[in-house]
Amino acid sequence: MLISIIIPCYNSEGTIERVVEETMKTFRSLDGYECEMVLVNDYSKDKTFEAIKRAAKKYPNVIGVNLAKNFGQHNAMMAALHYVHGEAVIGMDDDLQNHPDQIPQFLEKMEEGYDVVFGVFRQRKFGWFKNLTSAVSRHLLWALTDQPRDIQMSSFWLARRYVIDKALEYEGSNVFLQFLFFRTTHNIVDIEVEHFEREVGTSNYNFRRGLKQFMSCLNYTAVPLRIATFFGMLFSGAGFVGALVVLIRKLIDPTVAIGWSSLMCAMLVLFGITFLMLGILGEYIGKLILNINKTPQYVVRETINAQWNGGDAKEEK
Repeated sequence: MLISIIIPCYNSEGTIERVVEETMKTFRSLDGYECEMVLVNDYSKDKTFEAIKRAAKKYPNVIGVNLAKNFGQHNAMMAALHYVHGEAVIGMDDDLQNHPDQIPQFLEKMEEGYDVVFGVFRQRKFGWFKNLTSAVSRHLLWALTDQPRDIQMSSFWLARRYVIDKALEYEGSNVFLQFLFFRTTHNIVDIEVEHFEREVGTSNYNFRRGLKQFMSCLNYTAVPLRIATFFGMLFSGAGFVGALVVLIRKLIDPTVAIGWSSLMCAMLVLFGITFLMLGILGEYIGKLILNINKTPQYVVRETINAQWNGGDAKEEK
């Protein structure tokens, strides 16, 4: 069975060749499996693509893809998926925090009949702030999307080919790949894997990039719009009831003063909710405009070994 490994690469000059070596070493010890690797350089600021070239020169089953600008991790993975030929695909990071020697665990679970396998870290080797924001976003995504409540998603995963083929049908410019898996199947399982310390550099995900990635979930859910409707009905009802209370009190006791402070507080709360909902609507409208204008998911500048086994691959989408 051919297994495709896809890795989005950003500023990973110091690690990506070692990732390739460790992956090849892992598959040499596996009977009945062979691998190909698709490494996508997401417009790194260092010499990552030069390292990918060296790996591709050494191994003909390493495919290098160089993007014309930075499109983001999930868009880079979508680019990689157009070059895979395997019966199953494994997604990994480029920094050795997802170590290749844990790949056999994913293959064992796949052989049990699962369509998607996520590697959940026993102990996360991130800072406290990233762990906190990850926990908050994880619970919000459970509430907003079709993600099974007993499943945690991660950047270390395996998916069968039919799941990948359905994901490739998505044409929107804002990609969150794991959500595309949830739209296809719920035959999903988590396994515990070791999360290794980062050996080189620091995380490329800052708060702004993480928030942008989180907001891409709006492509896959209408729950925020339903929440907006709920708040509209709630505050309209509360305002109507409040107006009746004020009117009745005034009729009973004409000396009752109307409070300026309470009025200002009510206005601030209501206007805050209004602008929040307008912002949500703006996000949806903005994403519609980007898709109508056919904003590309990615643009490929050059490739290496893209036809190593004669498979077809798209150069741009």
